[in-house]
Amino acid sequence: MALGKYSRVDGRRSTTNYCSTATLVAFVALCLVGVWMMTSSSVVPIQNSDVSTQETKDEVKQQVVESNDSDTRQFEDSSGDLTDDAKKGDGVSFTQDEKNPNPQDNPAVPEKPLENGLEEKQEKPEEKPINEEENKPEDGSTNEAENGENKSGDGEGDSKTEDANSDSGETKTDGGESIADGQGDSEGGSVEKKSELDDSEKKSDWDDGEKKSEENSFETKDGDKVDGQIEEKVEQNENKDSEQNSGERKEDGEAKEQVSNEVFPSGAQSELLNETTTQNGAFLTQAAESKKEKESQQTVYSWKVCNVTAGPDYIPCLDNLRAIKSLPSTKHYEHRERHCPNEPPTCLVSLPEGYKRPIEWPTSRDKIWYYNVPHTKLAEIKGHQNWVKVAGEFLTFPGGGTQFKHGALHYIEFIEESVPDIAWGKRSRVVLDVGCGVASFGGYLFDKDVLTMSFAPKDEHEAQVQFALERGIPGISAVMGTKRLPFPAMVFDVVHCARCRVPWHIEGGKLLLELNRVLRPGGFFVWSATPVYQKLADDVAIWNAMTELMKSMCWELVVIKRDVVNRVAAAIYKKPTSNDCYEKRSQNEPPICADSEDANAAWNVPLQACMHKVPVDTSKRGSQWPELWPARLDKAPYWLTSSQVGVYGRAAPEDFTADYEHWKRVVAKSYLNGVGISWSSVRNVMDMRAVYGGFAAALRDLNVWVMNVVSIDSPDTLPIIYERGLFGIYHNWCESFNTYPRSYDLLHADHIFSKTKKK
Repeated sequence: MALGKYSRVDGRRSTTNYCSTATLVAFVALCLVGVWMMTSSSVVPIQNSDVSTQETKDEVKQQVVESNDSDTRQFEDSSGDLTDDAKKGDGVSFTQDEKNPNPQDNPAVPEKPLENGLEEKQEKPEEKPINEEENKPEDGSTNEAENGENKSGDGEGDSKTEDANSDSGETKTDGGESIADGQGDSEGGSVEKKSELDDSEKKSDWDDGEKKSEENSFETKDGDKVDGQIEEKVEQNENKDSEQNSGERKEDGEAKEQVSNEVFPSGAQSELLNETTTQNGAFLTQAAESKKEKESQQTVYSWKVCNVTAGPDYIPCLDNLRAIKSLPSTKHYEHRERHCPNEPPTCLVSLPEGYKRPIEWPTSRDKIWYYNVPHTKLAEIKGHQNWVKVAGEFLTFPGGGTQFKHGALHYIEFIEESVPDIAWGKRSRVVLDVGCGVASFGGYLFDKDVLTMSFAPKDEHEAQVQFALERGIPGISAVMGTKRLPFPAMVFDVVHCARCRVPWHIEGGKLLLELNRVLRPGGFFVWSATPVYQKLADDVAIWNAMTELMKSMCWELVVIKRDVVNRVAAAIYKKPTSNDCYEKRSQNEPPICADSEDANAAWNVPLQACMHKVPVDTSKRGSQWPELWPARLDKAPYWLTSSQVGVYGRAAPEDFTADYEHWKRVVAKSYLNGVGISWSSVRNVMDMRAVYGGFAAALRDLNVWVMNVVSIDSPDTLPIIYERGLFGIYHNWCESFNTYPRSYDLLHADHIFSKTKKK
């Protein structure tokens, strides 16, 4: 084997004592390395302690050629993999994994994964041993001794490196640095001294500067820091233009638990960041895997059908059997009130067998598909009163009811004739119909340009409100029980009760006082029940109790009028517009509510047997009657002042006008033509976030009605909606809406999901 210039010893070439000299030099070097390893503050990991002394020496003296800045980085092992001495870390002595942290570049070195799941990268900063003079004889024979030592470690896979180095020429690293193929990226992958010497013998054209770089591959330019912050400055190659920055890591109070020796050349740091954020190769990040799983769960639903006795009529808050069974009493109709489950159901309500697309308005007012609401009990019980009848595949509604068997329209005109000041569609625009039945009264008031909020409980008469909604008539499932109705105070122009069977007079008149709360001052209460015109003992007792109660509430009896056609009568009362009557009462019964009592508070507020005073300040809502319809629709309420800030940040009147103009523009230019809605098939509409009711106002010329919903977490603008001749309801969108399934043809949700963030 030709040794070339590396065979010189003490400046002389000797052939006779070559073997003895080489053996001596190797023995001396081996001893020095052993002493150095024993005194060094850094040792190899525990798992490598069983490797032979010769292999350990090879690992310690292994030389790594400096590479491009972008490929240079040192990853620290977990402190749990190191001995106590290694945790102190002087930054000079490295284990094999520390010197060559990129296993794919050196197949001869076993791979060692890091805790963060990334593979170690090739460590290429130059370092020299602590005592360079001990490892390098004066005559420069260090490499020859090392060559002899490395031959004993060929069993670790170095033979491939020798063959590869002998056959391959010079290759370039990414940084443009000339290295042998066997040092880093060749098939052999070994970076031990034997490969370096064999290859260097074949490359005699390397200059002295490159040889010096090879020999001093473990040289550190600065002193070591043992206080938990270690800076290593790596000497740049002469061919490189960019500077290398020393990396510095701070330990969080656990300097003895983890070593933080990281070298980040400026280019390599940015490349590493790119790799971990956008270039992950074949490996997914945990974030990506989790996101993919969440998206999979969100896009693939497996909804169950609601398995309840209510079947296709299931209303979660009204059919909560568990809550109803636990009620201590039901004498106040508590079982008909809302009892929403703690966790809203995620099941689907099935369609009735044979369900068809609803009949369009106005035909739907007179007949609906039987299989859409397949209930016949009400027709059997009330058929003779013209409520509802079965006619083949249809359910028909002759327009009658218990109190108006000969038609609702005649009955409506009878009321107006009795009290002309009611003035349907002008002075009276918004009506509350209590115990509405199938809501024929409200259905025919549309002919008078009147909106009616109809409600009835879900009771033994089965699906009365569902019939109303299927017909295209506004209605909600509600009951006069223990809580206030979900409406503001002083908003309805007329309250109507036609034989609604509500015991108004009991318990201090709580229920009638609730009607007093929601009725506008100067508004009318129409009561056409049997106590008004029948002389049975029970009816007479109720009439006497009601008369006394009405008088104490200061409601004026305007007229008792008999309808000769329907053979019924109606008593019509008017709510006072001042507090004079309240102050003149001999007894304070029912009492006046405290000033601190908010009349507008309506969400789950218990009923109270007291009356609220009438507003007399002309700037207060309720002190004046609204503009006549339809002027009240466009005009901002008189009690909105410029000193008030609106929902969108402008002065309240300007905010109101801007909202209306906005929705008129959107409806005209987009909703009516641009979103693909067949408005002829739309009758029941809900605006889930109504604000001022601008959307409903913009639809006024269509044959639709709009349920304006104001969330309990939103600014309370529902009184404004009523003031302009529209209607609506309070609701908590974290709960199910209080209606039958399949109630609405169109839901309008303007920012409802971004605004409702609870649950």
